[in-house]
Amino acid sequence: MRETDAVEPPRARIRDGDRAAFGELYDLYARAVHNHALRLTGNWAEAEEVMSETFLAAWRTRETVEPDGGSLRPWLLGIATHKAYNVNRGLRRRLAFLARSPQPRPVEDFAEETAGRIDDARRLAVVHRMLARLGRQDREVLALCVSAGLDYRQAAEALGVPVGTVRSRLSRARARLARLSAEAEPPTARGEMESEAALAALFLKEETR
Repeated sequence: MRETDAVEPPRARIRDGDRAAFGELYDLYARAVHNHALRLTGNWAEAEEVMSETFLAAWRTRETVEPDGGSLRPWLLGIATHKAYNVNRGLRRRLAFLARSPQPRPVEDFAEETAGRIDDARRLAVVHRMLARLGRQDREVLALCVSAGLDYRQAAEALGVPVGTVRSRLSRARARLARLSAEAEPPTARGEMESEAALAALFLKEETR
């Protein structure tokens, strides 16, 4: 079922801890939360972790949901943005620890990735590498407004900042990506995955909000 085909459970049911309503909310937005987390972390396992922690945090903080308002999607994506930042910060600490540790013995890799899965992983790596060149705040607003499709008001709600701040961060992020797009090398062979320039261009289209 697509998000546009479903109706959110009433906010009152979420605030009251109605488990059936929360299940409906999960079914409706789990994929959107996972995809948002995937863009910010660049890792499927970490995206799953972020998604789980997001809905757990949403359940624990359900009483903070205002009785009146629009979609709860910005609320969930705001939680996911914060959780993804914590995951990335924890990853940096783990990598720093591993850099100081002895190298482990090599282990044979028995994973059998399909060609499609490998292509998806490569594309994700390129997108994440490109977005990693942006500052955290610009990267988050780009993921919310462009990838997740939130408008300025919804993104501001998710991040807890003024609408004007969202506009300025998005403009700055697009300007940075435009420079990266101009500097990136084109694909070297037919059928090769999209270059960083092509992927950056996906985020540069101006939208009326």
